Amino acid sequence: MYFYQPSDGHGLPHDPLNAIIGPRPIGWIASVDAHGKRNLAPYSFFNCFNYRPPIIGFASSGWKDSVQNIVETREFVWNLTTLDLASAMNETSASLAHGEDEFVRAGLTPVESRLVRAPRVAESPVNFECRLSQCIQLTGADGTAVDTWLVLGEVVAVHIDESLLENGIYQTAKAKPVLRAGGPSAYYSIDESQRFDLIRPDAR
Repeated sequence: MYFYQPSDGHGLPHDPLNAIIGPRPIGWIASVDAHGKRNLAPYSFFNCFNYRPPIIGFASSGWKDSVQNIVETREFVWNLTTLDLASAMNETSASLAHGEDEFVRAGLTPVESRLVRAPRVAESPVNFECRLSQCIQLTGADGTAVDTWLVLGEVVAVHIDESLLENGIYQTAKAKPVLRAGGPSAYYSIDESQRFDLIRPDAR
């Protein structure tokens, strides 16, 4: 077994943590600042954390525009990244000056949300409108603050392209979601051939 203690470094060409915890869904987060200027950015530390109320979250390394906007307005939108949108998503990861519009840079269409001020990505087949529930600065085990912020939001509205629903059941693979993997450039998608089913055992 290869062994290392993260505090001493991993001794490998690239930190394997991201590759091991993967593939991970992408938090493609749209927000606006207090003056209505748009921002769109992908975050690879993202997931869903609760059913009722539905809560999703992403972590930002550093206090970035997305975090600032969400703290100011207490709203954001998550947009599903699909295989067709992978290049556009990657374009929105560029470090732009504050106030520059990633929607414009990536050739994406902002569309008005129903309940929040942040826009949705029109080209994305699934959007979650969210309201901020918590913004937490992470700490190490010794209590030392880390320059990383966990943003949690309650999903207050959901938009799903009806082509992804079959008999009312959402078809995960049909959407061709893009998932982040390890290394500086690796991504994956999935298809139906990779599906398998497991039935939960009865409680004893």
